[in-house]
Amino acid sequence: MLVVAAGATFLALLDTTVANLAVAEVAADFGASTSAATWMITIYAVTFSAFLAPAGRLADLVGRRTLLLAGVSLFTLFSLACAVAPSLETLFVARALQGAGAAAMIPASLAVVLADTAPERRAAAIGAWSAAGAFAAAVGPALGGVLVDGSGWRALFVINLPVGLAILAGARVIPRGAAGGRVPDVLGTLLLGAGIGAAALGIAQGEDWGWGDPRTLAALAGAVVATGAALRRSFTHATPALETGLWRSRRFASANVASLLYGAALFPWLLVGVLFLVTVWGYSALEAGLAMTPGAVVAAGVALAASRRNPRPAVIGGALVLALAGAICVAALPADPSFLTFWLPVGVLIGAGTGAIATGISTAAALSVPPERFAAAVGLNQTARLLGGALGVAALAALVGTDVASFKDVYLFCTLATLGVAVLGRRL
Repeated sequence: MLVVAAGATFLALLDTTVANLAVAEVAADFGASTSAATWMITIYAVTFSAFLAPAGRLADLVGRRTLLLAGVSLFTLFSLACAVAPSLETLFVARALQGAGAAAMIPASLAVVLADTAPERRAAAIGAWSAAGAFAAAVGPALGGVLVDGSGWRALFVINLPVGLAILAGARVIPRGAAGGRVPDVLGTLLLGAGIGAAALGIAQGEDWGWGDPRTLAALAGAVVATGAALRRSFTHATPALETGLWRSRRFASANVASLLYGAALFPWLLVGVLFLVTVWGYSALEAGLAMTPGAVVAAGVALAASRRNPRPAVIGGALVLALAGAICVAALPADPSFLTFWLPVGVLIGAGTGAIATGISTAAALSVPPERFAAAVGLNQTARLLGGALGVAALAALVGTDVASFKDVYLFCTLATLGVAVLGRRL
């Protein structure tokens, strides 16, 4: 059951980064700009983050096995829709619905881990489950490069089909579990998604439209209003979209803010690396993917090691290592290819930092609440990370260009966000 649960979270979080190397090819295929094509990343993160927290409530309502089967089925179906999408607009819709399926998979898989693990082993099980997600996010660009170079961008979504079917078959070993409760706040969930999407739109298009343009201001104002309304409903609704009551724990609240900043650094960090290798160094998709592989391997190893450690030093140490890698990129990012002398050592630092942070924050979030709230806590923490990721990729779209200086601006943004994680790590 742990293998099935870890496989589900791996698949859901893999698709947050595996499509990074497809951005340029998708843009060329559909005659769109790179900035527009990045929305295939952002829209997945938007629906994923909006539906993740209420999906935890659904696990209680319909049972963990039922929700896992539904989420994997939806994810697999719309992976197929992405693979055959005839237009960019169709791809965006399919990616949004794929993200909704992924949102169901995370709390359902965690509920499986928690329900069938002895109390004394829960911290280690949560760490292993988190490590699977950290490895997925790190290995995504490398796997994406291999697939895009060998078979084109549609292969990124075809590969989900056999994995999704295998998880569906394996889920039969999971007990149905108890079901009951009330449906989560539908309006609050929709308002949350609208707020995140509007914020991402305003940040991503602000550079092109102009920061004082009525469209930019309307998007940002709409984000504030919609998100504020979702939060207000969450404080008063019987089954809220966001379990704001968990924020009464200072440790949990700190873990949430740290997760938000980590997502804002991680998602653009992985994407900007791919874009830099392809755009500035002239790497092929395959070469860029392979160049990202050492960091992914290090991230997986460090994530597993961090699952057996106290989360506070893991988060602080990982954030400082990651910030060091960012500072090196800001100061010395070379215009000419320098894989062995620059990219490889910096990639190892990035992998070590991301692996430690991902596992440390998830473990701290879960262990800062009572055992019966583990699933809700990790779900809300993942929501914060994905929200940060959606806004971070939007910021990347506004900052990145074709010159080295613009890439340094993105790395500076990521470094500052990571330093914020280090500061908050002291409260975990």
